[in-house]
Amino acid sequence: MSDQIQFIVEKLNQEPFKKNYNLITFDSLESVQLLQLLSDVLGEIDPKHAVDIREELPENTAKRMLTLLGILKYKPPGNVTDLSAFRQGLVMGSKPVIHPVLHWLLQRTTELKKRAYLARFLVKLDVPVEFLQDDTVADINKQYEELMEAFKNLHKECEQLKTSGLSTAEIRRDISAMEEEKDQLIKRVERLKKRVETVQNHQRMLEIARQLRLEKEREESLAQQKQEQKNQLFHAEQRLQRAQLHLKEMQHAVVDSKPESFMKKLEEEINFNSYLATEKIPRELESKKNSVYFLQKAIAEPAMGQSDLSVLESKINEVNAQINQLIEKRMMKYEPIDSKFSMYRQQASIISRKKEAKAEELQAAKEEMSSTEEQMIQKTNQAQELDGSEVLKGDELKNYVNKLRSKNTVYKRKRLEIAEITAEYGILQRTEELLKQRHEAIQQQLQAIEEKKGISGYSYTQEELERVSAVKSEVDGMKGQTLDNMSEMVKKLNAMVAEKKSSLAPVIKELRQLRQKCQELTQECDEKKIQYDSCAAGLESNRSTLEQEVKGLLEECTQEESNYHYVNCMKKNLEVQLQRVKEEMKTYVSPDPQERRKAIREQYTRMILEQENLGKKLREKQKVVRESHGPNMKQIKMWQDFEQLMECKRECFLKQQNQTAIGQVIQEAGKDRLVL
Repeated sequence: MSDQIQFIVEKLNQEPFKKNYNLITFDSLESVQLLQLLSDVLGEIDPKHAVDIREELPENTAKRMLTLLGILKYKPPGNVTDLSAFRQGLVMGSKPVIHPVLHWLLQRTTELKKRAYLARFLVKLDVPVEFLQDDTVADINKQYEELMEAFKNLHKECEQLKTSGLSTAEIRRDISAMEEEKDQLIKRVERLKKRVETVQNHQRMLEIARQLRLEKEREESLAQQKQEQKNQLFHAEQRLQRAQLHLKEMQHAVVDSKPESFMKKLEEEINFNSYLATEKIPRELESKKNSVYFLQKAIAEPAMGQSDLSVLESKINEVNAQINQLIEKRMMKYEPIDSKFSMYRQQASIISRKKEAKAEELQAAKEEMSSTEEQMIQKTNQAQELDGSEVLKGDELKNYVNKLRSKNTVYKRKRLEIAEITAEYGILQRTEELLKQRHEAIQQQLQAIEEKKGISGYSYTQEELERVSAVKSEVDGMKGQTLDNMSEMVKKLNAMVAEKKSSLAPVIKELRQLRQKCQELTQECDEKKIQYDSCAAGLESNRSTLEQEVKGLLEECTQEESNYHYVNCMKKNLEVQLQRVKEEMKTYVSPDPQERRKAIREQYTRMILEQENLGKKLREKQKVVRESHGPNMKQIKMWQDFEQLMECKRECFLKQQNQTAIGQVIQEAGKDRLVL
């Protein structure tokens, strides 16, 4: 355990954590600090989990950590099969649970980073079957699965390329070694064939061996099919459990709900689906079609240069200017009549945007709820398989966590008290030992003095006599005191009883009267309370109506303020534009040629001429490149052929050298001789 903590402290003091812990400070961390430390380590592995746990609920923290640990395939150490105990320890920040998790995470940080990165892309989204009936959703889901498979293949190739750092020399050595092994195997097969030929019925034995090999292969394939069928059966059972759970929920909802609420819920769902089918999805489909059309149009057009882009930008600016002018004319023409309508149009557009946003949020929430329910069913089944007990939910889990926290605080307080008592007990033991040692030393000195004086045992006898006399005197005193005390106590008790009787008689009479008054006041209080509750309810309803009116008036005020600021901004923009137009007209009409050159029209005219000249030069250059493209390609082809020819000659030369190294061919009188 100490080695484990030492390893955790060393890793946390290194990059990227830099915690500057030692064994004492790490061991003294509280449960909240340990949970934050575990969250920081998980955030280093997956940046999405870099969260301050003080800003989220304990249930969300435990769920987030358990989900990531499940993705990272963490298994509790030892014989920890009780998943609920592990989950409770993680929620409470228990050291025996968190320390092994930190040790496991810090041991394989690089591997876990890679696994978390792959989980972002390879954890498949479960799309409901009713959504897959739509062709668009089915096509997108198919593309998603194809992209996932392509990502898997590309990642495998990337990892293989990273790990395979083989050079050509190593590949050649491997090829030569494999050829040698092949030759050895061929020779071994020939030797075995010669041995087998001497055995009787060797053909039949070879046939039996071949049949045995085929049967083993068939056995392996059947075992694999059996495993696949078991997996399919397991998945089918899970689907059946989910369907049964869904059926129970539906039956429970039907039993508890009334027909009116059920019809209202169905109407809301129908309205939402009709809105999706009639407004949202057709609008999104139309926008997708338009974007696809424009993209196809852009792809069909030839490649554009900087000059073409500048021309398009100038055209866009001109069109935008014309649009602004038309909008200004329209506003000047219809502003006194349509001022209210424009405000209503703005409000309608705002409401429609809010409606679209809420519809998207609702759809995303439904998808998330369905996925969360499936995960909950899976986790519940796993927990029941491991533990056999039901999983706590909602308020039960909150109550359980609060109970554990209260018990944890009591446990810590008691542990501190025990530590203080243990320390004090150790001090007292040490003091007792020292006093005993001093007493023994003094007794030894006294015995030595008595032996020296010839009266050994005197001190012991004197102590015994004093002790006996003291005990006798104490007993005698206690006897006399006990008798006196008993007589005095009897007298006092009799006097006290008489006093209490005389003093309590008027009090009892007053108490009876006060009880009657209390009953009357209690009835009056109940009546007043009923009146107060009715009055408070009326005032509360009036207050809520007034608050709604004030809220509506504040919204109208803010809307009017925004309209006022918008009109002021438009006015200032128009004034600035008007001033710029006046200055431009002044410079353009000016008789001074230097001033006219400063005009924007003259500057743009010069820029257009420069760009036209540049375009002519580029077109001439393009023409020259096109004319020389064919001859240049032919020349490249000739060089490639020449390179292949030289490579072939080099190989022939090397082969000839190898042959001459083996032997020499001599031709004489029409005969060829090989001299070794």
